[in-house]
Amino acid sequence: METRKLGKTDLEVSKICLGTMTFGEQNSEAEAFEQLDYAVAHGVNFIDCAEMYPVPPKPETYGRTEEIIGNWLEKRGNREALVLATKVTGRGDGNPGVSHIRGGPRLDRTQILKACDDSLARLKTDYIDLYQVHWPERQSNFFGKLGYLHGEDDGVDISETLGALQELVVAGKVRHIGLSNETPWGMHRYLRLAAHGSKPRVVSIQNPYSLLNRTFEVGLAEMAIREQCGLLAYSPLAFGTLSGKYLNGARPAGARLTLFERFQRYTGERAASATEQYVKLAGEFGLDPAQMALAFVTEQPFVTSNIIGATTMAQLRSNIASSELRLSEDQLEAIEVIHRQNPSPAP
Repeated sequence: METRKLGKTDLEVSKICLGTMTFGEQNSEAEAFEQLDYAVAHGVNFIDCAEMYPVPPKPETYGRTEEIIGNWLEKRGNREALVLATKVTGRGDGNPGVSHIRGGPRLDRTQILKACDDSLARLKTDYIDLYQVHWPERQSNFFGKLGYLHGEDDGVDISETLGALQELVVAGKVRHIGLSNETPWGMHRYLRLAAHGSKPRVVSIQNPYSLLNRTFEVGLAEMAIREQCGLLAYSPLAFGTLSGKYLNGARPAGARLTLFERFQRYTGERAASATEQYVKLAGEFGLDPAQMALAFVTEQPFVTSNIIGATTMAQLRSNIASSELRLSEDQLEAIEVIHRQNPSPAP
């Protein structure tokens, strides 16, 4: 498995990262252990989770994903060989989905310090390699919102958030910090504060990126490359839709879109039409559609690591095997033809 530098750090991370948001909801602890063992055996050294996981978030499962990973780390004794990433939940006032977290999570000093300590306890480790802000404190255009409508309430200032993260780095609880669901302005603000205030520099940004959502290419791609703050791409299969398993209204038993109505971001008419074209294209080239979609993401020059997720071992094996696929110029051009006809239908 090829590895890549995480930002300007000395950490080498596998170009495939194991996402874990199904652990504790769609996957049992035993299934999670099996996934983790297989991934590590096949060269994956990068594991991503969050205090909020599993999804969909709810009080009775809060923190369960980190607990499962902590139990696995304790049993396997391989912590030093891995790069472990987790996230502090973003602003939650007015969001019933996360109101159970600290009474409504905010990105202030007190909450960030507590969130980190709680994650360390669940993960059964004394340090986190990459601690990420799950989404911004301010009201901005993320989670599929394209237009930006400026409001007066930006909440906790980024300088306070970054100051709290600095305390964690100085204390040795966090090695490096990253962003998630962030905008070009937000990334610039964090970088500027670090440059002019001797605070820790963000090393990565975790945003959605797939054949159905290439909005990262507008603004953030150049930032990621020039600032050496690479993308950790999430939802590279658009919640599994790019595998083709949901085409023609199909809803396989146990699949995410079958179980949870809230995950409809990638099922609109335009997205379904584009997905059908990408699946057909993969067939014409004799490729597995999911592997084609993953290979496209992994090889983008602004991508540090591609965060895969699976609920079955068959899916996991296929997703990891995509790391060996290199798309030809003809295949890439054919993908661009579809993209130009229907750009980013599911942002």
